[in-house]
Amino acid sequence: MKESPQDPAADREVEPNSQIPKAWPFKRVFYGWAIVWTGFVASFGMVPMFGPVLGVFFEPIQEELGWSRATMAFAFTLGSMTSSLATLAFGRVMDKYGSRAIVVVAGIIIVLAMVGISFMQAPWQFWILFGLGRGSALGGIQIGVGISIANWFVRRRPRAVAIRQSGLRAGQAIFPMLIVAILAVTGWREAWRILAVLTGLLIIIPGAIFLRRRPEDLGLYPDGEKPSDASAAAPRGFGRDIRDISWTLKEARRTRAFWMIVMFVSVDRFALGAINLHMVISFQDKGLSAVQAVSILSLFAATSALTGVPWGFVFEKLHIRFGAMLISFLLLLSMGVLIIADTYPMAILFGLVFGFAVGGSSLVETLLWSDFFGRRHMGEIRAFTAPFRLLSPVGPTAAGYIFDTTGSYRIAYSIFGGVFFVMLLAMSFATVPVKPEAVVADVEGETPAGS
Repeated sequence: MKESPQDPAADREVEPNSQIPKAWPFKRVFYGWAIVWTGFVASFGMVPMFGPVLGVFFEPIQEELGWSRATMAFAFTLGSMTSSLATLAFGRVMDKYGSRAIVVVAGIIIVLAMVGISFMQAPWQFWILFGLGRGSALGGIQIGVGISIANWFVRRRPRAVAIRQSGLRAGQAIFPMLIVAILAVTGWREAWRILAVLTGLLIIIPGAIFLRRRPEDLGLYPDGEKPSDASAAAPRGFGRDIRDISWTLKEARRTRAFWMIVMFVSVDRFALGAINLHMVISFQDKGLSAVQAVSILSLFAATSALTGVPWGFVFEKLHIRFGAMLISFLLLLSMGVLIIADTYPMAILFGLVFGFAVGGSSLVETLLWSDFFGRRHMGEIRAFTAPFRLLSPVGPTAAGYIFDTTGSYRIAYSIFGGVFFVMLLAMSFATVPVKPEAVVADVEGETPAGS
């Protein structure tokens, strides 16, 4: 790989660069960390479009409008499907131009959607508005920021992804309790408007100021360090020894690992989104008070937030394939606890186990694609796999329908346990491919993107 005109100093220090935004005050700190912390804040801000927050609104919306749980959960499902379409449409765009504009526009859509939700009267309005908001959160912000961070880091990618994702989990821990406090003094419609203001401040402004496509665009290297020889084959053991080698979509599709990862990421959202969405009201059905049920949600989110960064350091030593197998086993174990959890202490145990597992699962998808197939074509690869995920978001609606039909979530939770077992099997067959005559992706010949 040719050296860029600037040679960033070793020991993670870089010389001031005229292309680095003036708003970034730490001029001798690798600018990739600005991307990470922007991702942290944006992930925190998009939390209202996720299941744990929507689940808190179930009861007050149901009381006023009389909608069934399946009716409300369908908005969640529609949003997840919309995110797959957004990824399909913008994957290659993010590779070529970066994700700054997409993240900013997604933030604007989320704000407008939340304001609209505060005025809704009919289910179709909720489906469209929440669907657009959630689709923008997942397909615009989560994917966009994830691709940006993967482009800026190679060796330290797990800890960078972990820090960004801990923003999402911190938001899931804080927002539900904040909403409970707001609902105690005002209505659920006013709560959505307050959240819209917070979301706009946390997503739109930082995204517009700090996001940049790749370090090469600023004359820097990934991780802020001059790369060593990266032409060696991919690791075959348990350890993580990742080289900056990129596969094209055509090359990746020829490997078994690619299709095993597709299977893994196509079913995980079927279960995880449904559990997050129905968790609060499920525990209320079992006799817990509203405060106790929300406290389990906050415990789960806080646990996943606190364990996310430690998981990142683990994944810097353990290859992500085996990390994904471990996470799948822990998720399967958590389903066993959830099925029998009918007391507050058992609910606490579930919150801890599930939170510990989700703290690692939040990192897995980005690391699977980038560690297996590199960073240069990740947007295109993610776009290709998006249609395979169109059916997985039906999990939340299916869980709501099962409850409406049987009066219990037991069957749904058993199905989700089976999903986690399938994920475990998929990773057991996802052996790491070796690219013949691998050549490190040289992005210096590309047209620098201003976004």
